[in-house]
Formats: sequence, structure tokens, C-alpha cells
Amino acid sequence: MDFHAAVEGFGLGASLIVAIGAQNALVLRQGLLRSHVGPVVAFCAVSDAVLILAGALGLGALIQAVPSLLLVVTFGGAAFLLWYGIAAARRALRPGALLPTEEPAKPLKALLLTLAGVTLLNPHVYLDTVILLGSISARYTGEGRMAFVIGAMLSSLTWFSVLGYGARLLRPVFRSPRAWRILDVIIALVMWSIALGLGAEGFRVLVRAGQVGAAG
Repeated sequence: MDFHAAVEGFGLGASLIVAIGAQNALVLRQGLLRSHVGPVVAFCAVSDAVLILAGALGLGALIQAVPSLLLVVTFGGAAFLLWYGIAAARRALRPGALLPTEEPAKPLKALLLTLAGVTLLNPHVYLDTVILLGSISARYTGEGRMAFVIGAMLSSLTWFSVLGYGARLLRPVFRSPRAWRILDVIIALVMWSIALGLGAEGFRVLVRAGQVGAAG
């Protein structure tokens, strides 16, 4: 295996995934709750692995050739994150609520559907994971490309495992309802800021398309 390509894939994958975002916020919350951590980590890692492999196989070129697909995902993602932010804000403002650790665990199916929305309705997943990683992997051939892809996949698996299972170290901080409310406020603000950014990005694309159409 091409060790240099694997290290580059791991490093680039880490630089793209280690950031405050909707998916990471959800994994962190489940880690703090110690609820369905294994399936959550596995879902995120497998989703990333599939997208990384798709990028290496050329899906990025298709996305770039049909920009309307990315536009649909952009507005869909903005709406989904806006809704999820509202749900987090309602949890934060709910008076007399139980600690989340004392509430019944969210059904796994509903949780995975939420994760799927957070993951697949994020256009930056396609821009970063599929297009960017895919284009960089194209510099390699044969075993080198496979090593790059495996390195990027291992980066994703490592990060989500550390985030999901390492969150338990913060549990002493989250023994009071106040700490959970603060976390939910932060999650809501993160979701809304990403949603607003996606909405603005989508409208800019529409405006540019209209200008090009008018000029033509």
C-alpha cells in the first residue's frame, strides 16, 4: 500500500471533518447521552466511506455537470437544519424538563433518519467529501488511489469514534439541566447559522443563474 497516499488521505479527511457542524453536534449529544452510540458512529463512518468512494469513482464530475442537483440539496438542507434547530431550541426553553439522561431514549430508526437528513442534505458534504477528495484522489492511480481512499475513510471512523465515545468524559459537566439547555442552545445556533448560510448560498446561485440567463 502507498503509505504516503494513505497519510495524505487521512490528513485531508481529518481537516474536512473536524469542525463544528450539524452532524458532529448530533454525534456529540448522543455520546453524552450514551444512547445508540455504536450505531450512530457506524452510520456516520459508513456514510462518509460511501461518499468518499463515490468521489474517487467519479461522482463529483456528475455533480458538477448537473448543478441543479446541488441546488436542490442546498435548499432542502437549509429547511431541514432550520427545523432541527427549532427542535433544539424548544428543548432548551422547555420549563421543568427532565434531564435528557432521564428521558426515554429516542428510537434508533428516528435517530438514523435524522442523521441521514443531517448528512445527505448538506451540500458541503458533496463539495468537500465527494468533489474535493475525489479530485485529489484522481492524482493517484491503482494502489495509490485506494490507499488515499482508505486513509480518508479511517480518518472519518477515527473522528466519529473519538467524538461519540469520548463524549462520556464530559458527562460530569452535564449533570444539571442548565448544562443541557446551554448545549441545546449552542446546537440550535449552529443549525440556524448553517441553514442561513445554505439559504444565502442557494439564492446567490439563483441570482447568478438569472443574470447569465438575462445576458444570454
